Amino acid sequence: MCGIAGIISPDAGERIDRMLASIEHRGRDDAGVFVSEAFASGELKTALGHRRLSILDPTPAGRQPFFSDDKRFVLTYNGEIYNFEEIREKLKKRNYKFKTDCDTEVLIKAFEEWGADCLERLNGMFAFAVWDEREKTLFAARDRVGLKPFYYAQTGKNFVFASEIKAVLASRLIDAELDPEGLNQFLTFLWTVPPHTLFKNIFQLPPAHFLVWKAGEVTVREWWDLDFSLEEKNADERVWSERVLETLERVVRMEMISDVPLGAFLSGGVDSSSIVALMTRHSEKVSTYTTGISAEDLKFDIIPDDVQWSRKVAEILPVEYNETLLTPGVAELLPKLVYHMDAPVIDMAIPSYLISEQSRKKQKVMLSGMGGDEIFAGYPRQMAMQIAGLTDFVPTAVRRPLMTAIERTLPGGVPGRLTAPLRNAKKFARSAAMDFENRYLGFGTYFTDEMKARLYAKDLRGAMQDFDAYRYHKRYFEKCRTAAPLNRLLYVDFKTFMPALNLDTTDKTSMAANLEVRAPFLNKELVELSARIPADLKIRGLKRKYILKKAVESLLPKEIVWRKKAGFSAPVRSWLRGALRPLVEDFLSEETVRRRGLFDAREVRRTIDLNLSGREDYNLQVFQLLNLEIFMREFFDKSF
Repeated sequence: MCGIAGIISPDAGERIDRMLASIEHRGRDDAGVFVSEAFASGELKTALGHRRLSILDPTPAGRQPFFSDDKRFVLTYNGEIYNFEEIREKLKKRNYKFKTDCDTEVLIKAFEEWGADCLERLNGMFAFAVWDEREKTLFAARDRVGLKPFYYAQTGKNFVFASEIKAVLASRLIDAELDPEGLNQFLTFLWTVPPHTLFKNIFQLPPAHFLVWKAGEVTVREWWDLDFSLEEKNADERVWSERVLETLERVVRMEMISDVPLGAFLSGGVDSSSIVALMTRHSEKVSTYTTGISAEDLKFDIIPDDVQWSRKVAEILPVEYNETLLTPGVAELLPKLVYHMDAPVIDMAIPSYLISEQSRKKQKVMLSGMGGDEIFAGYPRQMAMQIAGLTDFVPTAVRRPLMTAIERTLPGGVPGRLTAPLRNAKKFARSAAMDFENRYLGFGTYFTDEMKARLYAKDLRGAMQDFDAYRYHKRYFEKCRTAAPLNRLLYVDFKTFMPALNLDTTDKTSMAANLEVRAPFLNKELVELSARIPADLKIRGLKRKYILKKAVESLLPKEIVWRKKAGFSAPVRSWLRGALRPLVEDFLSEETVRRRGLFDAREVRRTIDLNLSGREDYNLQVFQLLNLEIFMREFFDKSF
């Protein structure tokens, strides 16, 4: 697990050191740089840089950038290839010789042998770039699901890439400028949709894509896709539960490979608990880490505290249990997290960073339950789609005004036991009246088009009319039109929500703590198996992740397996009324909003007041606006 950077420009060697310095936190064990000879009539040089967090073969032999034996290829690589030993044996049969025990050497030799086709053989999480000294081309690729990030920008024939946007900016080849389409997406979803970022002309390589730079031209292509056309409808529930458990155990064992201390996050939910249970089959003692939330902070929130369930799991499994209470100095922490995220933070970033920081005191690698909801259908909105479909028999002319009336009647943010039901009922009513695709998009929308039209400042409002925040989602819905309705939802989330929000947040917050996080549920083998599982085994009745839960009943007590999902979040609602209240009043004051020039100051004030009154649940929207202002100060008011 590392940080990578690279640049093609006349003064590449002078710029690469600044880039690496900006991502020092991603790998403090070592650093390396390669600079090519001048090419293209002496106009250009290529520099590759690497920050190392040593996991496999931590000796100097695995240092990067890494060269092929003939020095033609130079590799800088971030990630882990879990099946590298299998690939190494195949390469040995093709007369390749190996000098190290690391996956880095296997990767460069695999590329040397198969070129871009090597990607299909890799099972792992990765982002890497290979410079071809003979052909003067750069090849870069990202893993299937987007566990490892890759950002890039092009200015003329110059090209720059890195694991984080701040390193791209540190090259000083491109200035920080707000991207209006990225802003429109961020306000809609809390995140930007790949390939967009909040920075104009800085892009993220989408998951399962590769990029080639040659003679100043960049081409991007997809090399893998999730295929629901292979759904197998004949096997029964028992067969599927056995296949799921067998595959899950195999990938957990596969991802436990490490030459340094390794532990696991434990939330007490079925995903993380199953992984920990399987880890204990292959390790004498597994260190687990849990974070809890105080009762006072939960007063206004919709998330239950997981700690009681984590403790129960720890009681029945042979683990070393570590628990910490989420008590951050949130007002001081937000600017730090915004810097590490290269974007406004969302609520899950706070506990993600704090638990990573806590576990890094003893561990270098952690396994996470992330991805179980995405491949087995564990989110409430997926269940809400099933329920909303039951209202389709009501004529649209009746359903829409009825649901609108319900939405307007319900309060959205009052404290107490009804907080979650009221909030969810209000959001359900807003979206249930729509057609299938727009209904699902509505469940994931925070600022609607109508709200954004009121929010944008007059000078910005006209320019934003050209952007459709949902255009990529619609494209993915169309691409899997023939799949089962539930699988269409999973596909869209797999391409947008999962890499853009969950995976990006986990990567940035864990690497800010110099920690590697692995996600067995997103292993190639389990992801491709999940696409073949019948949709009616993912949600059955009112039970989400049904087949996964049936599969792991032999590992855990039923009360753990079948308990209500809690989610991984932070008590934003309480913080906005407490620790963050002064910051909101300062950073979102009418004077500050007018000076920034993005939004209508009166609409921002109205949103804050409606939220505080409990009339609307605009907590995440206010949190968005607050963090956007922090982001603007960190990346646009300062110079890199």
